[in-house]
Amino acid sequence: MYQIHTDLAVESRELYKEREKREVPGVEVEKEEEDNYTVTRVKIVNEIGMQSMGKAIGTYITIDVPKLKKTDEDLKDEISQLVAKEIKGLGKNKEDSKILIIGLGNWNVSPDALGPKVIERVLVTRQYFVNYNKEIDETVANVAAISPGVMGLTGIETGEIVRGIVEKINPDLVIAVDALASRKMDRISTTIQISDTGINPGSGIGNKRMGLNKDTLGVPVIAIGIPTVVDAATMINDTMDLIVGSMKNEAQVGSEFYSMLNEISKEDKYSLIQEVLEPFMPNVVVTPKEIDLIIDDLSIIIANGLNIALHPGIDLKDVNRYIR
Repeated sequence: MYQIHTDLAVESRELYKEREKREVPGVEVEKEEEDNYTVTRVKIVNEIGMQSMGKAIGTYITIDVPKLKKTDEDLKDEISQLVAKEIKGLGKNKEDSKILIIGLGNWNVSPDALGPKVIERVLVTRQYFVNYNKEIDETVANVAAISPGVMGLTGIETGEIVRGIVEKINPDLVIAVDALASRKMDRISTTIQISDTGINPGSGIGNKRMGLNKDTLGVPVIAIGIPTVVDAATMINDTMDLIVGSMKNEAQVGSEFYSMLNEISKEDKYSLIQEVLEPFMPNVVVTPKEIDLIIDDLSIIIANGLNIALHPGIDLKDVNRYIR
């Protein structure tokens, strides 16, 4: 079986359906389509669904926004409010919850800098609760935030750092923000995934680290991510599919080249591409050239969504005025 790297539950479902020609057992799916976005809620309800999908039991919300890479301020605001709504809908934070936000990733590498960039923009308030010995505030929540870096920078497993912080400050909820990997080029920087199952940093590019979830940290973990990279073999595979589609549309179906490409199964084609690439560029991932600007815009959307979702007295007007 060939292995396409993806962090997205909706893509794991697609892969299963392509392979088995049926819906995934033990999985419930709900879809909502609007003018600017589509929300797909995938809920894995039992162990059969967990084994079929290769993901933990829980809820995975995918927000697809085709124009997210070239968004305007109005669309940013709309998606920020949508992110806030979906986070609230998971029902993990209460008025008196103490929350720890973790920005995963490497701030020196643009495609991996989403988490650290979000941390720069979230409204941190724990210091006020500590200094004034407060338990609850009607305007803001008790929020702490940190970007722990990656093992290559610190020499410490990210999960160990996070676990140590959790043991020290005892949050009721951890929210982890990370850049993800996708199996489709058109989902890069246009898709937001929110889940209540935690996260395994680096899993989408085959580099699994210690998981951040309720089992490892002892508290619920919401994971928020956006795919920023795709592996080179997937990109070439998608390009070949586009070529085949173009030839079909241009009435070249009878050509020998079309027949050859069309007869190769997706599994065989992907395996062949990996084999050809291996001596020259193994484990290469690809990202858009304008990723710096994209990450900046995406971090604003996620941070604003978090600020609105977590702080009862903060709305879109406040984040636009003060938190940019």
